[in-house]
Amino acid sequence: MSVVLSQSVFLAEQVRDHEGPAAKRSGVTLYELMERAGLATYQQAISYFPKASTFVVLAGVGNNAGDGYVVARLAKQAGKQVTVIAAISDKPLKGDALSAQQAWLDAGGAITADASVIEQADIIIDGLLGTGIQSAVREPFSTLIKAANVSQVPIVAIDLPSGIHADTGVVQGVAIKAALTVTFVGIKQGLVTGQGRAHAGTLEFNDLGIEDAFLKQTSPTAELINYQSQARLPERDNNSHKTSHGKLLCVGGNAGTAGAIRLTAEAALRTGAGMVKVYTHSSSILPVSIGRPELMVTDTNLISALEWATCIAIGPGLGQDTWSETTFEAVMQYCFTNNKPLVIDADALNLMAQHASSFPLANTVITPHPGEAARLLNCRASDIEENRFHAVKQLARSYTTTCVLKGAGSLIADNNQTWVCTDGNPALAVGGSGDVLTGIIAALIAQGLTPQQAACLGVTLHAKAGDIAAEREGERGMLPSDLFAVVRKLIKELASSADLSR
Repeated sequence: MSVVLSQSVFLAEQVRDHEGPAAKRSGVTLYELMERAGLATYQQAISYFPKASTFVVLAGVGNNAGDGYVVARLAKQAGKQVTVIAAISDKPLKGDALSAQQAWLDAGGAITADASVIEQADIIIDGLLGTGIQSAVREPFSTLIKAANVSQVPIVAIDLPSGIHADTGVVQGVAIKAALTVTFVGIKQGLVTGQGRAHAGTLEFNDLGIEDAFLKQTSPTAELINYQSQARLPERDNNSHKTSHGKLLCVGGNAGTAGAIRLTAEAALRTGAGMVKVYTHSSSILPVSIGRPELMVTDTNLISALEWATCIAIGPGLGQDTWSETTFEAVMQYCFTNNKPLVIDADALNLMAQHASSFPLANTVITPHPGEAARLLNCRASDIEENRFHAVKQLARSYTTTCVLKGAGSLIADNNQTWVCTDGNPALAVGGSGDVLTGIIAALIAQGLTPQQAACLGVTLHAKAGDIAAEREGERGMLPSDLFAVVRKLIKELASSADLSR
């Protein structure tokens, strides 16, 4: 599949190393590239905030500052009131940034070090720090960042919010909390997941007219995906029957945690699985089955249930006691021996971390949150969040699996490729949301998708359902079960005669 720049992400080093040669090959000087970046930022700023008349531009000492001076000049020429605050006024700029600064001064602009003018701004343009920052933000940049954030004025970040690590999205001590980020040439990894996604706000991309030349020199590190980008599902034959659409076994629901596996099983039904059976603790049979008679529920004959199933999902509400251990080992041994598709979540991941070398995981999807990922990699959850891209790739390689690393900007990886989900919102950060995701992914595998296809479609479908539900009722107080009706509607929209291949 051909690479689309607006759907790809890159390391900051890739952009720094290749934008110059790409510009040259495209017949564009680096100063013209800076002018284009400034123009793109200004146009997006007035598009999103058309009533803003008082601009404050925060300028650092690198090319990010140069972009900022271009924005300042364009805003002044458009009749806006513009003030430029230089973070370090006694350090002269160099090269193209100096040229952009001089063009601002020649246009009648001035430069101040007085941060108090931030209080009069309608909009703040962040041109303080670029993609090269590798350590904690120092003064005077940290003071300006804090003042901008406290102001409650919309901030437009140039390329990425100052203080965000361009590759990991980690906040380097303090970082701009932007309402809008306009990024150029290649979308940086750190803008699409974790803290970076939260600090970037709405993300807009501009290739500055050098896309073709840039893509000839480097390859993306990951692909951006969403619900709209996913392949359609095939129409069902009129003569199909329940077993034509997959038989899913959901394993979990220890004493007192029946709700988790119930959410998984019902999500699978709403995603289109033909038959769903739950193997659960004896005390959970009634809580799982009551009110949902379509579910088959049992606490006996596990091996028979495994033989019956097209796909198995294990983990939600499983627990970590003797019943859990015995059940986990039986399921894992059976699926490993018979190469049966398996989705592993929640407590099954914690048990897996204790038995990692025992069960190679081909033909599986694992769906850890950062804490579970840390146990699988024998590190801290903070280590996972410090480099989510590295973590998801390491999990996929170490366990020979397709891995979904949940969180803001969920990541999916197999041994060959990485994907980033751009759908989703904080409404999904509630207990039980992951159990629903497990059911969605498992149901898609049961219906014939590969683990990689099911993981990508399942994550984006789940995230899009969360977006729709939040738009209707708000982010606070949404229940994972609120997603069921939305998931069913989205699955209907995906049904067509198109091929599943991507």
